[in-house]
Amino acid sequence: MATFPIHPGESKVAIIGAGISGLAAAKQLSHYNPVVFEATSSIGGVWEHCSYQSTRLQTPRSDYEFSDYHWPERDNPTFPTYAEILEYLDGYVVKFNLLSFIRFNTMVVEVRFIGEPEFGSDGMWGTCGHPLPGRPVWEVAVRTDGSDTVQRYEFEFVVMCIGKYGDVPKLPDFPSNKGPEIFNGKVMHSLDYCKLNKEETTRLMKGKKVAVIGYKKSAIDLAVECAQANHGPDGQPCTMVIRTLHWTVPSYWIWGLPFFMLFSTRSSQFLYEPNQSFMRNLSRLLSSPMKKPVSKFIESYLAWKLPLEKYGLKPDHPFVEDYAACQMTILPENFFSDADEGRIEFKRSSKWWFWEGGIELEDKTKLEADVVFLCTGFDGKAKLESILPLPFCDLIENSSGIMPLYRGTIHPLIPHMAFVGYLESISNLHSAELTCKWLARLIDGRFTLPTVEKMIERTNVDVEVMKRSTRFYKSLCISTFSINHGDDFCEEMGWKSWRKNNWFSESFSAYNDQDYKED
Repeated sequence: MATFPIHPGESKVAIIGAGISGLAAAKQLSHYNPVVFEATSSIGGVWEHCSYQSTRLQTPRSDYEFSDYHWPERDNPTFPTYAEILEYLDGYVVKFNLLSFIRFNTMVVEVRFIGEPEFGSDGMWGTCGHPLPGRPVWEVAVRTDGSDTVQRYEFEFVVMCIGKYGDVPKLPDFPSNKGPEIFNGKVMHSLDYCKLNKEETTRLMKGKKVAVIGYKKSAIDLAVECAQANHGPDGQPCTMVIRTLHWTVPSYWIWGLPFFMLFSTRSSQFLYEPNQSFMRNLSRLLSSPMKKPVSKFIESYLAWKLPLEKYGLKPDHPFVEDYAACQMTILPENFFSDADEGRIEFKRSSKWWFWEGGIELEDKTKLEADVVFLCTGFDGKAKLESILPLPFCDLIENSSGIMPLYRGTIHPLIPHMAFVGYLESISNLHSAELTCKWLARLIDGRFTLPTVEKMIERTNVDVEVMKRSTRFYKSLCISTFSINHGDDFCEEMGWKSWRKNNWFSESFSAYNDQDYKED
């Protein structure tokens, strides 16, 4: 191992990851000349490394853009492809000269705390409440592609932007002798499928009996790609094996109304927690009887528009629970038309395992398969645990399985470190950029954080809000109270929290990145 000095500027700030969150952090912290460690040869994160050929954004362009960098065709109503998103991000990087901060093909293998062991003894986060302690407190160990040498750099502050998705697949557990080792076909996680080109995916699935495990975005998109590969007389149906149903949406219009009117305006979000002030809580209580009718209104449209009953795909839980947990999926155009033509089939089963010729369901039904795709998600906790030292790696999740982050960014018990990209919303780019604006002003010393005790109290409140909002509360999702969350950021930054020009727009217009330009 060797230790090398950082470049002559000796940056105080390290950013780990050059996906959406890492780029937003680099832009907002550019005056600190940060070093961005990126393990791969390109920017983009999951858009570069976890996208299928057919992957598209699930939100309109105007809701997924940086506040100071518009889409070239922001009024285009189509959802952009992953290639268009990467092109947009490339333009952002070039405009703000972010490449000068990024060290590609440089994997972080370890982060070690070298600060004082009695941090937080005064009840404040960091060093007497200051994000920058005036001396290095974190050592970041990296390995560059093609080299066995580990280089170690020291920083005053580290921003974790490696995200919860990609890199580490989450794999199911199986009974003894019923795992993939006994299966005669091919088993592949969606993470590995993303690495294949179009010819390879077609060859893998064409004329094959395929089972797709899961019913979220990656599973639905993969099933459509499988159906496309099996057009023709020799085609085989793709079978989706579904443990938990979630609501799917064909577009952002419900009974002729734009979707944002139901969830993305200040007036609509008064129905949901959290609303800390007395008047806000009073407004929420008075309007709370409308919450169930709103959910039923959406469910009635989806049951009319989509053949959910026909295929046994109508969830038992309210739509708003999926939305509150960021579990809603926008359907690709041909999903149900492929099902109607027999190219996609559905099986419900809470448990399943392998046999030699395919997979067996809980009711003993045996499905023949040549290929089984595991769209079972990713293990973001394992990613963090692999580089964070003790005792910090044991603090990543609380007893509810949620990462306890103040403002979705600061762990009260991990000093001089921020986590960006772990807060979910209907537009993760929007939440990442606003988070980074707040973080930059925190590091600049324009405001101070509450005590550790107060921050822990707030994270506990956030967890309880999630538990009351949805049964799917394993992550912190702000989709039903994103404007309230933005208000909290603005108030701490010293900005006005109500961002519109008049009360009518404030009440009934959607909020997006353009509302959070610098005051």
